[in-house]
Amino acid sequence: MGCIRIGMHPSTTHSIVCALVGVGVAAYGTEAVNWGWNGRGVAYVVSGWVLAPTLSAILAGTIYGLTRFIVFSNPEHSLTRGIYSIPVYFTLTGFIVSFFVIMKNGRGDWGIAVGGNNPGGAVTLNGDLTKAFTIIGCMTGVILLFCVAFAIPFFMRRLVKEENLKWYHIFYIWFVPTQPRDENLAASLNEAMTPHIKLEGVETTTEVVEAKEAEAEALPEKGHPAWIKFKKVALKGFYNDIAKDQYESAKHLHENVRLYDNKTEYLFSFLQVMTASFASFSHGSNDVANSVGPFAGVYSIWANGQLASNAKAPVPVWMLAFGGVAINFGLAFYGYNIMRNLGNNLTYHSPSRGFAMELGAALTVITAAFLALPVSTSQCIVGATLGVGIVGGNYKAINWKMFGWIALSWALTLPVASITAGGLFWLLTNVPSFTVAPK
Repeated sequence: MGCIRIGMHPSTTHSIVCALVGVGVAAYGTEAVNWGWNGRGVAYVVSGWVLAPTLSAILAGTIYGLTRFIVFSNPEHSLTRGIYSIPVYFTLTGFIVSFFVIMKNGRGDWGIAVGGNNPGGAVTLNGDLTKAFTIIGCMTGVILLFCVAFAIPFFMRRLVKEENLKWYHIFYIWFVPTQPRDENLAASLNEAMTPHIKLEGVETTTEVVEAKEAEAEALPEKGHPAWIKFKKVALKGFYNDIAKDQYESAKHLHENVRLYDNKTEYLFSFLQVMTASFASFSHGSNDVANSVGPFAGVYSIWANGQLASNAKAPVPVWMLAFGGVAINFGLAFYGYNIMRNLGNNLTYHSPSRGFAMELGAALTVITAAFLALPVSTSQCIVGATLGVGIVGGNYKAINWKMFGWIALSWALTLPVASITAGGLFWLLTNVPSFTVAPK
C-alpha cells in the first residue's frame, strides 16, 4: 500500500513470498529457507524479476510488430486490412484465452503438468484431452463464426460507410436498417484515441471539455459537507481523471511514437475487451490466490487447533468471495495510482498497443507455466508495456524515470517485505503473556 501510494508498482506475488521468507527466518532461522535455485528457492523466485518482464517485452513487442506490418504498414488500406484481420485476431486470442482457462482451471479431469521442480522440466498434457479440446474448439469456433457473420458487417457499416451505429448493434447487425451518416465520427474518435491532436475544421474536444470544466467549477457542489469531503478523499478513484494526470517526465512520449488511423485503432478497442478481461482474470486468480492461501492456512489452524494432516488447508467459498470483493474494492478506491503510472506515464497507449500489451502479458503467464518459470503478473504487464513502447516508437518513447521508480520497488520488495513480516512475527511471538508463565 505504501509503495502504491507514492507511485511505485510492487509485485504482490513476490511481496507474499518475501513475507513468508521473513517469517520463516524469524521462526526457525536461515536454515529453514531454501535460498538456492533448485527446488524453487529464493534465487529461483528472484530470477523472475528479470525473466518475467524480459519475456513479456519480447512477446508483446513481437505481437505489436506483426500488427504494424500486417495492418498498419499501408496507411491507405489499413482500415480494410484491419477489418478483414478481425477474424484472425479474435480467433487466435479466443483460442489462447480458452486454452488457458480450460486447461488451468483445476476443475476438469485434465491439466498441464511440468516434470520436476526446476525450469526446463518436461511439459505434458494429461487427462481427458479429447473433452478438453472439444470445449476449446467449440469456444474458438463460436468466436470465429461471430466475427465473420457479425463483426465484419458491423465494422464495414460503422467505419467505412460511417453509419451512426451503437456498439450493441453488432449482435443483430443484419436486422438493423440503414442508419444516417455519423457526422461526428472523426471528432469522437479523435477524442477517444488522440485528444492531443487538433483536427482541421473540427472543434477540438479539448476546448469543449475545458469550457465544461470551467463551468462546472464555477458551480458550487451540492450535498452535505461531510459527503463532499468523503467523495474527495475516499472516492477519489471514482472521479480522478488519470488521462490528464501526466507527469512532466512523460510530456515527450507522444512526440516519439508513430500514430495511426483512428478508425483502425478503434477496431482493436473491441479486441481489448477480450484481452483486458483475460488479463484481469489472470491477475485476480494469481494475486487473490497468493493472499487467500496464507489466510486459509492460518484460519484452518485457528479453527481446528492443529495443522492439516495432508498439508493442504481447505479454502471455504466465503474466503474466495472475500478475496474477490477485496481486490475489486482495491481497484475501485486505490487502483488509480497504478492506472495513472502504467496507462499514462510510462509510454503512449492506444487500442492496438494495449491489445498487444495485454496479450503479451497473458502469453508470458502461459509460457511460464510450460517452463515452470517464476513470474509476476505485475511485472509481466510492465515488461509488455516497455516492449510495445519501444517497437511503437523508439527508446525515447519510454519514460525511463518512471520505469526506474517501478524497478526500485521490485528491488526493495525482498528486504522490506521480509524484514517487516519477520519483525512483526518476532514481536508478536515474544511479547509478554498474561496467561503463560515465563520459562
